[in-house]
Amino acid sequence: MSSQSDVVTTIDMLRHGACDGGEIYRGSTDVALSQEGWRQMEQATTTNKWQTIITSPLIRCRSFAEQCSTENNIPFHVISGLREMDFGEWEGRLLQEVWHSDPKMVSQFYDDPSSVTPPGGEPALIAQERIVEAWRTILEQYGGQHLLLICHAGVIRLLLSDLLNMPLRAIARLHIPYASISRIKVYQSEGRNFPMLMSLNSHGEQQ
Repeated sequence: MSSQSDVVTTIDMLRHGACDGGEIYRGSTDVALSQEGWRQMEQATTTNKWQTIITSPLIRCRSFAEQCSTENNIPFHVISGLREMDFGEWEGRLLQEVWHSDPKMVSQFYDDPSSVTPPGGEPALIAQERIVEAWRTILEQYGGQHLLLICHAGVIRLLLSDLLNMPLRAIARLHIPYASISRIKVYQSEGRNFPMLMSLNSHGEQQ
């Protein structure tokens, strides 16, 4: 795919590790990593190969980005558009509780998030628009580098849907475990970006 005139940007998308509070809808809820979550992320990033770290503003991503930046002398930058989607009235509630209280809506949401939104939540299409805009900003500002992008499962799913021309209704079928790394290479040439998925979940604990 590449020629000598191409700019090749490698982006390793790292999902944050396990968090305090258990298995809840924590989209916009700003909760910290658990001790296990820190361990997961440290294990996933033992090889220092990145030139820049890009992170979601939420503490479960940003706190580790700050530590990784300091320990490895790598600059890091916060991009607000990489925050997780907001689950509205489901925020902070246990997944199991929400499933039991409104199984029909939850099932419809996972079947087709493009047409069903949690009550008071952020529509998936709107979330995808801001995430893709953030992605374009990253390519413009950090093109040609090897980047570590620390973000969320929903962000990774919505990005892959756009980059791979995958139907939005299929994103729930992508398993993105804690502290997993998925790699995208973007070949930039003559004003065109051509993304290729190099690996999916190459790190992380399968759960």
